[in-house]
Amino acid sequence: MSALITDARRASGLSQAEVARLAGTSRPNVSAFEHGRRSPTLDTLERLLAANGQRLVAVPVLDFEQHVDRRGKPFFVPNQLPQLSPTISLARVTLPKHVSWSGPQKTWDLADRAQRLLAYQLLLAEGEPLEIAAFVDGSLLIDLWGELFLPVEIRTAWQPLVDQVLR
Repeated sequence: MSALITDARRASGLSQAEVARLAGTSRPNVSAFEHGRRSPTLDTLERLLAANGQRLVAVPVLDFEQHVDRRGKPFFVPNQLPQLSPTISLARVTLPKHVSWSGPQKTWDLADRAQRLLAYQLLLAEGEPLEIAAFVDGSLLIDLWGELFLPVEIRTAWQPLVDQVLR
């Protein structure tokens, strides 16, 4: 928790004294929280984060279930659609060789819709949970869904997630 408090303050560019004043606590308390000598109450943590222009948010854990296609090849489906920041979801990425296995290593520009379409097809068919979570954004996936060329088993397994959003 101390890293969360320290990172929030550093990101805001405020001093410990400024954060303390805005959060209604003392500078020694902020220092103690940042160095792990004291733990703030939930209310104090929320005030410290708010003083830094941030808020505490609970995010559901992304879990994956392994499926197997008719050839016996595994693929993975999350319990919910991943949500990435725009900076990450539109980045230039190099997919691991086991995902983008044909031809030379390629960098994919996820800001380019056509490249994102191809990268998502590869990721849903060949990607492991960490890669899907790192590169596939649920909203952008929904936007591409009707155009993705996917094996029937993969489309069928992902379809309930898509339907849940489109309802």
